[in-house]
Amino acid sequence: MESIDGVAVEVADGVLRITLDRPERKNALDPPAMARIVEALEGASTDDALRAILLRSSGGDFCAGADWVARNTGDGPRARAGSIQRRTPVQAHRLIALLLEVQLPVVCGVRGWAAGLGFQLALAADFTVASETSRFWEPFLQRGFSPDSGATWLVPRLVGIARAKELLLLGRELSGAEAAQWGLIYRSVADDRVDDEVEEVVGRLASAATVAVGVTKRCIHRGLDGSIVEAMEAEANALELSSRTTDFKEGLAAFREGRSPNFEGR
Repeated sequence: MESIDGVAVEVADGVLRITLDRPERKNALDPPAMARIVEALEGASTDDALRAILLRSSGGDFCAGADWVARNTGDGPRARAGSIQRRTPVQAHRLIALLLEVQLPVVCGVRGWAAGLGFQLALAADFTVASETSRFWEPFLQRGFSPDSGATWLVPRLVGIARAKELLLLGRELSGAEAAQWGLIYRSVADDRVDDEVEEVVGRLASAATVAVGVTKRCIHRGLDGSIVEAMEAEANALELSSRTTDFKEGLAAFREGRSPNFEGR
């Protein structure tokens, strides 16, 4: 699997596998790496052969965040005022938005550090499995600047205002086990079980009714900011769409025949 700009991308058995592959920098993401992941996710949005996405890393750490060292070194001219405001929406923010918006389930495997942008990648995934000893940290204020990559939207929705302030303002670090206990991630397991658990979840999702999974994910995220009336309207639209799929017909047939369904993702 070839790594380009510190990211390896592979498609196999209906699964898009994205591997952060810059272990010497704790898989911190620079702009070219973000652009490569964004390109892969945008392509996945229109690829009918795909049924799930896996986000993982090589080395001992998942992702130490955005690579600010790479951004702030070099002999070239300084970026003009407003550079962060112009670039962030199409880099880190675009990356997080795509993970939330893509109508495919996203599974994330975490070992070692998941800090800053790395933390948000894990939160934006639909199912994150982390090593019990992994470390989740929002380092922004400890470095003298404010959060980005959706931290102030994702964290309070998952753990509430008080704990969000503890993480974002006081900089509390959490182990993978604590992150699971707080409800930030799907599950924590022993380090030697992360890969097996991730593959089990990916396998379940890759064999599920893909259209129904995608529209349900969309309804969940849109329902966070709307009324129940708006949520039920979205559900009705999703039901109309999912009930017209081949997988819906297979699900009914399997129920009638007392067997497990064999969904094809269509």
